[in-house]
Amino acid sequence: MRVLMFGWEFPPHISGGLGTACFGMTQALAKKGAEIIFVLPRTGDGGRNDFLRLESASGTPISAATAERVRRAGHDVWQSNVHFLPVDSPLSPYITPQGYSESLQWLSRTPDGESLRLHHNAPFTFQLKGGYGPDLMSEVRRYSRLAAAISLRERFDVIHAHDWMTYPAGMLAKTLTGKPLVAHIHATEYDRSGENVNEQVASIERAGLLAADLVVAVSRLTRKTVIERYGVPAEKVVVVYNAVARHEVERHYVIPPRIRHEKRVLFLGRVTFQKGPEYFMEAARLVLNRIPNARFFMAGSGDMLPQLIRRAGQLRIGQRFHFAGFLRGEDVDRMFALSDLYVMPSVSEPFGITPLEAMLYDVPVLLSRQSGVSEVLKHALKADFWDIRDMADKICAVLRYPCLAQELVKNCREEMKSIRWENAADQLMAAYRSVSGGN
Repeated sequence: MRVLMFGWEFPPHISGGLGTACFGMTQALAKKGAEIIFVLPRTGDGGRNDFLRLESASGTPISAATAERVRRAGHDVWQSNVHFLPVDSPLSPYITPQGYSESLQWLSRTPDGESLRLHHNAPFTFQLKGGYGPDLMSEVRRYSRLAAAISLRERFDVIHAHDWMTYPAGMLAKTLTGKPLVAHIHATEYDRSGENVNEQVASIERAGLLAADLVVAVSRLTRKTVIERYGVPAEKVVVVYNAVARHEVERHYVIPPRIRHEKRVLFLGRVTFQKGPEYFMEAARLVLNRIPNARFFMAGSGDMLPQLIRRAGQLRIGQRFHFAGFLRGEDVDRMFALSDLYVMPSVSEPFGITPLEAMLYDVPVLLSRQSGVSEVLKHALKADFWDIRDMADKICAVLRYPCLAQELVKNCREEMKSIRWENAADQLMAAYRSVSGGN
C-alpha cells in the first residue's frame, strides 16, 4: 500500500499533538508494510528517514504545463467548495515558537498575487514558510497547489490528509489523480473556538470531510461533531484512537533536594481557550488554600498567557504557580517525570495524547470529561472542565494519599497495553483497502 500523506507538521517541527500523532502513526504504518510519502509545507533539508520519505512542498519545481493543469483543477474545486477570503485579523489557530517560520519569497508574481508569471516555459520554484501565522490561509492555498503538483509525479494508492490545513491539497490531488481521499480529523474548528468559529476554517473542514471517501475521527466525541455539525454521513466516519510510541523510557530524572518535600502538578499544552488553562489556575488557587506547599506548573504558549500571568498576580499565587513556556524534547520528558500529577482540563479535546505521555513516566492523570482520551482511559480520574471544586478535590486526594496515586498508575498502566499505534495502524490499513479496492 503506497500512501501520499499531507500534513502540516512533523517532528522536530511541531507545535502540539498533531505532529506527534503523525510520527507515531506513520512509524506503525510502515511496520505494517505501507510506503509513505509525507508532504510538509517545508522540511528544512527534507529527505528520507528510517520509515518514510519526507517531501517539502516548498521549492517544488513546477513546469508551466503542470502549473496550468493545477490552476484549472483548483479553480473548479475552489469555486464549488472552498473560498479563500481575506481576514481582518491574523489567523493563528496554533501558537508556534519563534524560529520555525521563515520569510516567504516568490520568484515572480503577478499583480493579483495569485498566479506566477512564467518565462520561456522553464520550470520554476517558490518557497513556503510553513508553521502557523498571520499568512496561514494564503499558505494553505499555496501548499495545496504545490502538493497537488507533487501528486502528479508520484505513484500511490490512496491520499491521506491531516486536518483542515491540508484538506484543499487532498481535494485537489483527488481531482487530478482520481485516487481515493481519506480525511483525518484531529480537531474541529468547534473544538478550537467553541461557538466563535472562524467560518472560513469551518467551511474548509466541511468541504474536505464531504469530499473524502472516508473520514477518520480520533474519538467518538469527534465523530459525533463531524456528523452533527458538518452533515457527514455516519457510515463514512470511522473512529481510530491515537496512542503513544511504545518505546521504553530510558532517562531517569533526579528530583532536586530543595523540592523533594513538595508536590508538583502539571498542565502542559497550548495556553488557549480549547485547553482550559484558566480552570486549571482557579483549581490551583483552591488547592493552595489547603496544601500550601504544592507547586503548579503551566508549560506552553498561547494567546491566553498574558491574561493568566496577570490573574496569577491578582490571586497572589505567583510564588507557587510557574509559567514554563513552550517546551520540547527532553524538557518535556523531564517535566513529566518530575510531576506528581498531570491535569488536562480541556474545554473540548478531540483526543489528547499528553495524558498517555505522562503515564509513560508513571504519573497519575486527571482528565476533562470533555476529552476523547477519556473514552479509552477508564480508570483515570475525571472532572468536568468547569467544575473547579471537583477538580481541586481530586488534585488534593492524589497529593495527600500516595496509595491512591499508585492505584491510579497501576490501573492505567494495564489500559496502556491496548493503546498502541500498532492497533491504530491495523485499522488505517483496513480503511485504505476499503477505499482503494485493495486486498
